[in-house]
Amino acid sequence: MPASRKSPHPATERSAARLAAVQALYQMDLAKTDLNDVVSEFALHRLGQTVDGDKYEAADEAFFRDLVTGVVEHQRALDPMLDKRLADGWRLGRIDSILRAILRAAAFELAERPDIPARAVINEYVDVAHAFFEGDEPKVVNGILDRLAHDVRAAEFEQPANG
Repeated sequence: MPASRKSPHPATERSAARLAAVQALYQMDLAKTDLNDVVSEFALHRLGQTVDGDKYEAADEAFFRDLVTGVVEHQRALDPMLDKRLADGWRLGRIDSILRAILRAAAFELAERPDIPARAVINEYVDVAHAFFEGDEPKVVNGILDRLAHDVRAAEFEQPANG
């Protein structure tokens, strides 16, 4: 892609795509909205738009689609991975819907997008959690994702041998 056509803020657009993906997953979970309908709605009417006075940041639409579609396609594998990392007695179905959407999107990236560093994924979704929660939820997200990342991306966390 020629330099003049590249986005000036690709990281910001990916962050916005993550936030939008969590919102889309939440909407699908709560309203039982169809995957194609929610992806189309966000692409046409939300990403980079102002809706009811709320400004949606410009987002990497392809990345947004990949996240939402990926979570839906891999949910049967992602949910048990997350369940294993929750506190004893807790199941993914029992936690807040937004928190569940955050964890699923992050788990998808950790499991299926090795091109994105695990630490970056964790940091991004802790930031997303801060956008929705003021309590301990961002710490919970950090802990669960850290445990998951150490399992599915162990090589990224190995300490190099000293000289």
